[in-house]
Amino acid sequence: MHSMNFYRLTHSIVTRIILLGVVIVLFGAVVRYVLLSQYLREDLGRIVATQQVALAEYVAADLEAKLLSRRTMLGQMAATLPMDLLKRPKELRQWLGDRFALQPLFSEGMFVTDIQGLPLADFPQRPGRIGVTYADRDYIQSALQGKQMFGKPVVGRVAKEPILPLASPIKDASGAVVAVLVGVTGLDEPGFLTLPKPNALGEGSSFLLISPQDRFFIAASEEDWALKPTPPEGVNLLHDRAMAGYRGSGVTVSAEGREEIAGIASVPSTGWFVVSRLPTAQALASVSRAQSYVAKNSVVVLLAFLLLSTAFFWHVFRPLLHAADRADRMTKGELPLEPLPVHRDDEVGHLTQAFNRLLGKLQMHQSQLELAAHHDPLTGLPNRILLADRLTQTLARAHRNGLSLAVLYLDLDGFKPINDTLGHNIGDLALSEVARRLASTVRESDTLARIGGDEFMIVMGELEADSLSAELSAQAVAEKCLEVFATPFTLDGVERSLGVSIGVSVGDGACSPDDLRKSADEAMYQAKHAGGQRLVVVQCPMSMASV
Repeated sequence: MHSMNFYRLTHSIVTRIILLGVVIVLFGAVVRYVLLSQYLREDLGRIVATQQVALAEYVAADLEAKLLSRRTMLGQMAATLPMDLLKRPKELRQWLGDRFALQPLFSEGMFVTDIQGLPLADFPQRPGRIGVTYADRDYIQSALQGKQMFGKPVVGRVAKEPILPLASPIKDASGAVVAVLVGVTGLDEPGFLTLPKPNALGEGSSFLLISPQDRFFIAASEEDWALKPTPPEGVNLLHDRAMAGYRGSGVTVSAEGREEIAGIASVPSTGWFVVSRLPTAQALASVSRAQSYVAKNSVVVLLAFLLLSTAFFWHVFRPLLHAADRADRMTKGELPLEPLPVHRDDEVGHLTQAFNRLLGKLQMHQSQLELAAHHDPLTGLPNRILLADRLTQTLARAHRNGLSLAVLYLDLDGFKPINDTLGHNIGDLALSEVARRLASTVRESDTLARIGGDEFMIVMGELEADSLSAELSAQAVAEKCLEVFATPFTLDGVERSLGVSIGVSVGDGACSPDDLRKSADEAMYQAKHAGGQRLVVVQCPMSMASV
């Protein structure tokens, strides 16, 4: 009897189905464990590496903006410093003090040296600075050769703490260097080279700011790293590549013996680079959680299959399968990127929430990239892409409300000689000043954009329905644009004249964007061929009048 029951049990279809189910569950558990672990490690590793590079680039861009603001300010001060003050130290100190009060970007003050590197005046006045030669400093030597330069971060002779000096040459009317203006900023000045604190962007996260040419740390999330030497060659291979010029991401073992994912980005104006670091164990912690989840769930699934049948098995894994299906369809582009629904507060729910948080960060980063893609990096004005969108919207409103609009095409007169003779840096300063002046002439509802080189475009909406009134409104703005070029531009210490040729196309909602741009472009060329520094107004697409 017992042998018969055993035979039936071993040869039962139910037993075979159960055994097949057990094998399938176990095999599926192993396959899921291996493949999911590999997929998550590779995919999440790429995502974290991209995120680290984005963080490093964001911090580097922030530092670059702060450095450039100081360079621009000091260059403008050097260009406008009255030459006769170099012989009157007290008045020169007062001149420095007035500007320090308005724009205190240099926390440790400013001073002026003669061509021998001896200070003539400083503000705030520091005992011990006057009479001490700075001729040996790299930034003084560079300025005496006519170049603006950030010096090597050092412990200041007067400040007695880590500082970053910036020197700009002071030139006379002939272009000869007659003195040097120096601005000094403390490395620990709040809001200057301050990096995010340790663990600010995740447990174990940190940032480094490194000067490869000087081979030391300028700043770091950890305290007391300023001006300390970098690790010797061979200790950190990714660091060695970064010192040699590599920028990007990688996995490395730090000098502390910790494996980490790092992103590297340059600070162009100084040659420094920023490193964003995150321990691999922290970055890939979700992989370990997913592995643990798969292992534990396999036991649950096996018991559920043996005790509660396939229905319970399906019930347990339905949310995971649903979330995985939606995530897979998102990766294939079949569904938009959006948070996955969280059905239960268990391991599946926790994993889904982690995915949703990661998706949110990626979408935020994408928004930042889209913002950068729609603005001119030099002037901060909308670029050609954003202008096209604004023009389309303005045309739609004009069509809907029965109003007129105008497009002003501006091309600078006399810019190429300045750019060719004085250099692209001076040309960039001229373009930035042109953008600033033009911005003061347009309404808040209008769009001023730089569409390339020395060309700008203004889109004016909400104009009167009457074409003549619309022309007069657009012409008034164009005349204001002409007026701002009446004042010479101070470039490289010398006043330079610039002009502008303006083509104005006035139309209504029935016009196409191409017709408006093309007719404005043709009107601009008429103004330029007529001698420049004037405007021509036309009706889109055929009517044309010259002013």
